[in-house]
Amino acid sequence: MRSFPLLLFILSVFFFVSFGQSLSSDDHLRLKAGKLAEQIIIVDSHVDVPYRLRNKWEDISRQTSSGNFDYPRAKRGGLNAPFMSIYIPSEYEATGGAKALADTLIGMVEKFAKDWPDKFALARSVADVTSHFRKKRISLCMGMENGSPLEHSLANVKYFFDRGIRYITLTHGKDNHISDSSYDTTRTWRGLSPFGRRVVAEMNRVGIMVDVSHISDNAFSDVMNMTQAPVIASHSSCRHFTPGFERNLSDEMIKRLASNGGVIMINFGSSFLDGEYQKKETQVWMYLSQNKLRPDQPAALEFIERFRKENPLPRITVAHVVDHIDHVAKLVGVDFVGLGSDFDGVGDSLPEGLKDVSQYPNIIFELLKRGYSENDIRKICGGNLLRVWSKVEQKAGQLQAGR
Repeated sequence: MRSFPLLLFILSVFFFVSFGQSLSSDDHLRLKAGKLAEQIIIVDSHVDVPYRLRNKWEDISRQTSSGNFDYPRAKRGGLNAPFMSIYIPSEYEATGGAKALADTLIGMVEKFAKDWPDKFALARSVADVTSHFRKKRISLCMGMENGSPLEHSLANVKYFFDRGIRYITLTHGKDNHISDSSYDTTRTWRGLSPFGRRVVAEMNRVGIMVDVSHISDNAFSDVMNMTQAPVIASHSSCRHFTPGFERNLSDEMIKRLASNGGVIMINFGSSFLDGEYQKKETQVWMYLSQNKLRPDQPAALEFIERFRKENPLPRITVAHVVDHIDHVAKLVGVDFVGLGSDFDGVGDSLPEGLKDVSQYPNIIFELLKRGYSENDIRKICGGNLLRVWSKVEQKAGQLQAGR
């Protein structure tokens, strides 16, 4: 399947030469984008496959009828290293069972590699990713979305490292025992909790990347004040385009992230990309929350359909994603931005041209149109995240050696 972009290129050249026609500028760039997608390592730092399959099982070794990720589409898009999100809903903080759920989802990812070893391989290091790339297998990296599975035990940081977790999003939609959430106005800790500070230090020590997506601005400041290693925002976008939306990063936060050597991985969800879209979606979620409705319930679906008819959403495309990449590149440089799609996690809000993992070449095409070099694109599509991961590995080695 990896030869698909190259085959497309050869057939396209044959067609135009045979019929005496010339390729347009856009045609050339699309063909170049397809070739680049085949040649470079594409990392996506946030794909919600495990929780999606927990709710509805599908065989992802084949093309699936739903969802945004499966093996055939990933190969067509050139995706080499998706981080499987070990997503733990916020309510597990109060009900218990967070660690058990995390173990179940990690086990699911391990089984992908066991059941389909010719297609997938677990990746616990940057070296694993590069090795699997040479062998033409998709690396399954893992990040844990929500620190609730630590369950007040610092020893669980090392436990989850040993299980293959390579980043932890400190919290999710509600404050937890580690950090305040950007979505929660309670502000339990006014940043990180005392235990959360110990967690960040221990993550630095064992070699787990600290993920600042979902945390409050004060918690972000606390992390940046104490971390000894670069940090990531695994699936956030720029607040510049969504004023008042704390879930995205402000310009000052992006500057601080860059000064730390970290990287912001741009979320593809339309509510993360456009302020008008975000405000209308917030109204929907507020109604559902106030009426205690799940999005899949008939009353909720009826409300959503009626609301969207009366309040049409703006048209969002792949160009909006690249606008966010552009903004970061102009603000702090091309070394501090990457791709964190949130595929399988943002429902039907994905932009035109980015509906699933087969469509990363559309991002590359848009970057080429805007004058980004091949080296820039290599960094954005994966190199920057791999650099941060390498730095975190190095710092962990130094801390463990007492240096």
